[in-house]
Amino acid sequence: MKALIHANQEGIEGLTFGEAETKEPQAGEVRVSLKAAGLNHRDLFVLYRHRPTEPPLILGSDGAGVVDAVGKGVDNVAVGDEVILYPAIGWPHQSDAPPKGFEIIGHPGDGTFAEQVIVPSENALPKPSFLTWEEAGVLSLPALTAYRALFTRGQVNKDTTLFIPGIGSGVATFLLQFAKAVGATVYVTSRSEEKRQKALELGADKALSNEENWKEALAGEKVDVVIESVGAATFQRSLDVLRPGGTLVTFGASSGDEININLREFFYGQYNMLGSTMGSLEEYKNMLAFIEKEQIKPVMDKMYSLEQYKDAFERLNKAEQFGKIGFIIAP
Repeated sequence: MKALIHANQEGIEGLTFGEAETKEPQAGEVRVSLKAAGLNHRDLFVLYRHRPTEPPLILGSDGAGVVDAVGKGVDNVAVGDEVILYPAIGWPHQSDAPPKGFEIIGHPGDGTFAEQVIVPSENALPKPSFLTWEEAGVLSLPALTAYRALFTRGQVNKDTTLFIPGIGSGVATFLLQFAKAVGATVYVTSRSEEKRQKALELGADKALSNEENWKEALAGEKVDVVIESVGAATFQRSLDVLRPGGTLVTFGASSGDEININLREFFYGQYNMLGSTMGSLEEYKNMLAFIEKEQIKPVMDKMYSLEQYKDAFERLNKAEQFGKIGFIIAP
């Protein structure tokens, strides 16, 4: 089968489009012929986490397609079923943190940037009928990340004023859509005027420039919850607009892992800081029910063929997208 394979070198230089072995599902597994797959920031990181000394790896965590083979003992999925993939392994129930042994598809095991992928049968759920193959293929990881950060961790509801620095990524656009669906007030930021305008069209109540003083732009107004994924470049500025007793949820650090904060200001402010990443299978099922009820579709940026992987990775790496980038694998 055709696949994007990472081997021998760190970074994009180690990624090639070529032939990979077609395997058979083992007991409890299913094989899915993929129609589409989503590209995530995680895939950029895996280019460096996957070591040159390790066996070749097929990247990709998100996907949707048709089951074409099932292993022994599988009775919840049948050949011919149209499915969307839960992108994690080993986290069945909602909990404070993932259990030991939790993994994400696409590292350390093979992922979805291929014509076929083998996953545990419980990871293959019915594809929402209102989504196209492309929409289903790019949905799971960013939508689940947004859902847990918003509702499990941030406890966002209709009375919440939410602040999202750095609108434009797949997760950020889901954060905006999900929060507006429950009636929250949502403020976003971006250095791009085009992205700010698109966010307003998507329902944002305010869209601030990264270059302006956010405290001044909000005229002293403080927000209830901040969902942070930018990291070092915006972390202190995000705290500055958070009300005393408010909550900051962080799930990413695209501008750097290490920050400096004034601890005295933090504890006098009675702030809550919560980490979040991905989500359980239980939360994933709840998220699918939520988007079905609200008829929420991913904001689509651009789709590529697997052969065009360099263009796709470059667009993501430069943060040029608004919404989801993905791969069309089969018609």
